[in-house]
Amino acid sequence: MPISCSRKCGQNAILKRPKTGHALCKECFFFAFESEIHNTIIQGKLFRSGDKVAIGASGGKDSTVLAYVLKTLNERYQYGIELFLLSIDEGITGYRDDSLKTVQQNKDDYGLPLKILSYKELYGWTMDEIVSEIGRKNNCTFCGVFRRQALDRGAALLAVDCIATGHNADDIAETVLMNILRGDIARLQRCTSIITAGADCIKRCKPLKYAYEKEIVMYAYFKQLVYFSTECVFAPNAYRGHARTFLKDLEKIRPSSILDIIHSGETLQLKESIKLPERRNCSRCGFVSSQEICKACIMLEPHYVFNRQERSLL
Repeated sequence: MPISCSRKCGQNAILKRPKTGHALCKECFFFAFESEIHNTIIQGKLFRSGDKVAIGASGGKDSTVLAYVLKTLNERYQYGIELFLLSIDEGITGYRDDSLKTVQQNKDDYGLPLKILSYKELYGWTMDEIVSEIGRKNNCTFCGVFRRQALDRGAALLAVDCIATGHNADDIAETVLMNILRGDIARLQRCTSIITAGADCIKRCKPLKYAYEKEIVMYAYFKQLVYFSTECVFAPNAYRGHARTFLKDLEKIRPSSILDIIHSGETLQLKESIKLPERRNCSRCGFVSSQEICKACIMLEPHYVFNRQERSLL
């Protein structure tokens, strides 16, 4: 027997929202999903009229939905922002080379300018080359460090005011769990912030901070958005995968676990006696760092790669 839409619009429901449990028709789901992101943007004061905003575009579901929704909301509510797509080519054969084709499709579909930067041109290495040197253990550490800085470099080239990333609620909850397990107090406090500072005060923001991954997939499916869904070939070895598995098990028991973990991170307070690392600019490259020389520059030193290769054999 058909179930009526919970919003009492007169239509039959076609889905049950994982986030709230409400049964909604397609149009009411679109409205609810987009309205929640709009409220996140307004309450978080993510953008100002006239801002140039670079969307970190990977071709995956999150960045594709983010690009589509930001374009839609910008036109609907007249934010007055200028949108760009910014993609980073890590140099991973069979993954990033294919996903960039989807980014090109997004560029054409949404009519947004696209800038692509590669690890090779920025750092002289591709991820394939790095993995061939150090092996598959902990290679995601290299990629994460380089990618964060590459986005800053791209934003500086585009002269934008803000970088919007596709981090969703699941991503942030996973990061909270990872930082708890690592005992990383500095990142535990920072990872739930909806706005963070990048290089040269180019801020980063997370418009999808409270959007569940399952609902992002559902939105992309019902909107028939084109996105790339293949997992990175190096991802099965990532530490994040363990946190993700644990979070999914929690979600089965208590769907609100994702938001509960985020809210726990948001309300975290540290004693005044605890000294956190100060954010500064790297003395070599000039980009944001928590130490004299940033992690990216340290990783680019020949002896660092060599030592990592030796340690991977132990």
